[in-house]
Amino acid sequence: MSIFSRRNGGQCIAAFSGVLVAALLHGCASSPVNAPRHADSTPSETAATANLQLGIAYLQQGQLALAKDKLQKALAQNARDPIAHSAMGMLSERLGELREADRYYMQALRLAPKSPDVLNNYAVFLCRTGRSEEGVGRFMEVANNRLYATPEMAYNNAGVCLRQAKLLDRAEASFSRALLLRPNFAEAALQLGGLQLERVKLAEARATVDRFMNTFPATADLLQLAIRVAQAQGDRAAEERFTRRLRVEFLSGAAGQ
Repeated sequence: MSIFSRRNGGQCIAAFSGVLVAALLHGCASSPVNAPRHADSTPSETAATANLQLGIAYLQQGQLALAKDKLQKALAQNARDPIAHSAMGMLSERLGELREADRYYMQALRLAPKSPDVLNNYAVFLCRTGRSEEGVGRFMEVANNRLYATPEMAYNNAGVCLRQAKLLDRAEASFSRALLLRPNFAEAALQLGGLQLERVKLAEARATVDRFMNTFPATADLLQLAIRVAQAQGDRAAEERFTRRLRVEFLSGAAGQ
């Protein structure tokens, strides 16, 4: 895992389908991942792992003082753990200490320069702090890493970063690339269709959602987007059809609870 899942005015960096978890743009919490540990770990490394896991849990819960205590202990016990440095980077960022955050992320990269987790975490930080080109470059390092099994996630996240930076043509291309690599990637379809709607490219937005939902199961978010596109097109029949599907497929069960 790595570090992404965040919403920003309806757009969300892909949560890496449980493979990567990063926090990007205004409003999402990051969460570093548990790195595999060797069976022959020393007592100090074992203690470091326990403190790291506690620190991550506290960070996710927003208990920053406790997170800092545990993560500092983890680093004191094993200063060569890149995930611990990455977690400290996220904590420092949450505390508004951006120089310290950059220092921790860079140390994590020095320790694990090819780690997709570490690269993704740093890319999120770069995008969130206005260094979009650097962030996209890091995402592309991940996408081109042959050991990384889901390059479409990196393209989707690069697209979110570009969209936030108002580099909209490149964002569309990045989302399209993610869908080309994985046609059933609902988050990329949502991002691409949402951006096309935002740019008043209504026919393209409609084609994006129709193409996806004619082939793969719809999501509630995609149906909501389809409703908005139909409204923008003035297509009442399609609006009613999508609204009915949303109600039947996603809201009927919730209403009865």
